[in-house]
Amino acid sequence: MGENWKSDLERWLTPFVCALRHKTRARMCPAYIAGLIGAGDRKSVQPMAARDEDVGYDQLHHFIASGVWDAAPLEEALIAEADRMVGGADAWLIIDDTALPKKGICSVGVAPQYASSLGKTANCQSMVSLTLASHEVPVMVGLRLFLPESWTGDPRRMVQARVPEDRRIARSKPEIAIEEIDRVIASGARFGCILADAGYGSSGPFRQALSARGLLWAVGLSRRQTVYPADIALVFPAAKAGRPRKYHIAEHPAVSAEAALAEEKWQRISWRRGTKGRLTCLFAARRVRIADGHKHRMHDKRMQRMPGEEVWLVGERRSTGEQKYYVSNLPPDMSLKKLAAAIKARWVCEQAHQQLKEELGLDHFEGRSWIGLHRHALMTMIAYAFLQSRRLKAVGRKKKRRGTAATTKHARHPASYPRPVRATTANALSALS
Repeated sequence: MGENWKSDLERWLTPFVCALRHKTRARMCPAYIAGLIGAGDRKSVQPMAARDEDVGYDQLHHFIASGVWDAAPLEEALIAEADRMVGGADAWLIIDDTALPKKGICSVGVAPQYASSLGKTANCQSMVSLTLASHEVPVMVGLRLFLPESWTGDPRRMVQARVPEDRRIARSKPEIAIEEIDRVIASGARFGCILADAGYGSSGPFRQALSARGLLWAVGLSRRQTVYPADIALVFPAAKAGRPRKYHIAEHPAVSAEAALAEEKWQRISWRRGTKGRLTCLFAARRVRIADGHKHRMHDKRMQRMPGEEVWLVGERRSTGEQKYYVSNLPPDMSLKKLAAAIKARWVCEQAHQQLKEELGLDHFEGRSWIGLHRHALMTMIAYAFLQSRRLKAVGRKKKRRGTAATTKHARHPASYPRPVRATTANALSALS
């Protein structure tokens, strides 16, 4: 592998280096990111320093773990670069979380907790992730650590891990996600729709917060979530005895999402081509109102939430027999095929998670502090953005060559836009040399 990519990296990192505004940090940042991208299986500070003849372990460790500098300008530079690459009205902002398996109990945020990537409860750190994506090209723009109750309930432990004071309170993952979405919006990133799995979509406050911000969203939902028909009527029954009712109630009780779609027509929909051909599943959809409004007592004395926002309820039946459910506030005239494509677009964030871990060492950080973990995560995201920029340039060069040939030989049939390259880091670096 040649060394040309290193000079390309230094030029590409100019906005990030300028944001640091410090001569020594301006050396350490490119060195750290080059260490993440370069050869070597382990991407923690000590082996990266050992492979770099120009910087030492103490310098790299101080830069990432204890140096006094603000990460916010680099985070803004990352979002600006991501927006330049993939931002726009057709882009997705994908909310998810990823687990970093850990041994021991001292690393910040580590605890036995469910890891969706592992499909089980494991001793790990869990980070809420934000990915800006378009045309199957993801660029990670945010990673924030979730602190479980075993941490937020132990002030001494948080002080030892150098958790900032404003982070020492219990926050759910949906609450962290909303805070991060606000940060991305404030940075000027362009996207058309928020995507998230049921871990976020099943939260009524999360969905309501997105709608309150005027955002479009398509999120997973529990099959047990209750919904009403879109045309449900609200009635004001007369009280037979006691104090008169103050509020309207729904004329019919809500039913589960699973029951609401049971009698719908299911259609086979193909949303994209995979490595083994077209990807297809059975989908059904109907307009509903989610039962996430105020709680009121019904005729049978049960407490029931009232109808909330009118949305699409979408069901998916996979070939394995598994069924998934989703809700979306995309327009009422949206076709089922487009709804399915929006829902399934979320998969690209899993690709980003995998490459950040397997190729760039997201889960290799060996420090224990909050600040060190988040700086390391930021460096891996910047490294990933650089690689994605090189892949897009390579695709653009191929497109230009094909377009020239098509214009010369087949003027009426211009070359189609090639599918984005989803190469491994090793392949991407081979293309850079």
